[in-house]
Amino acid sequence: MDLTYENTQRELATDKGVIRYHEAGAEHDDVLLLLHGSGPGVTGWRNFRGNLAFFAQTHHVYIIEFPGFGVSDPVDGHPVLTAGKSVIRFMDALGIDSAAVIGNSMGGVVAVNLAIKFPERITKLVTIGGVGPNLFSPSPSEGLRLLQEFTDAPDREKLIRWLNGMVYDRALVTEELIEQRWSAAIDPEALKTAAMMYGSAAFEMQQKFMADSDAAPYWAMMHKVKCPTLLTWGRDDRVSPPDMALVPMRLIPNAELNIFPKCGHWVMIEAKEAFEGSVAAFLAR
Repeated sequence: MDLTYENTQRELATDKGVIRYHEAGAEHDDVLLLLHGSGPGVTGWRNFRGNLAFFAQTHHVYIIEFPGFGVSDPVDGHPVLTAGKSVIRFMDALGIDSAAVIGNSMGGVVAVNLAIKFPERITKLVTIGGVGPNLFSPSPSEGLRLLQEFTDAPDREKLIRWLNGMVYDRALVTEELIEQRWSAAIDPEALKTAAMMYGSAAFEMQQKFMADSDAAPYWAMMHKVKCPTLLTWGRDDRVSPPDMALVPMRLIPNAELNIFPKCGHWVMIEAKEAFEGSVAAFLAR
């Protein structure tokens, strides 16, 4: 299946600006949304381009580009909140009543929140790391500290250190990947989004807000996720260590957990075939 960036890219004009996305598998009725993570130079295409052809064999697949990451038009507000709103805006505009969702890291958090708030819109949920609280591992994790260091004072060497922390096999951090991520990471809107999410000042403000707030954190509400859920994790994830999976595995009523060995934060890339096989079997039930 010849699915290139150019022949899958689409644009959707909304009242909050243009949402850009990739589409494949148009002959299928079952809809699957792919939601990307965060970090320097991230896009939905870079997260999921290697998986698009596989899932397009059985589903009508959309890779959504969240606002504020240099591809879709930016909107005001915190990136996690604006991402969730953009997904609902996207689904409404295209007449998608409900869909299965795969979310990587931040995309998984976005998907969990959607499943909590709009249970009728999410039929099945797959998360890739990132969901839940650190129970035994330090917080912030090693990977998030590297991300914070890059965000506070971006340079190419810090980007490379962060990329090496994302994977088990450092051979995946090629010069091509570094250049792609670096050129996208220094986009002004991407830098602004990163500062809101991972800068030292933002982190301290978030910690204070959580300490003073009477509202429960999102993960404490995961018992409200009604759809079948597959939690996928890299055993060697240094960004969101596997102990984070214990809370969602227990709280989400219909959750199961699949941990992949010799694999870091990008399960869909580093354990591609095993991940795709596991998710395909889950979606086919």
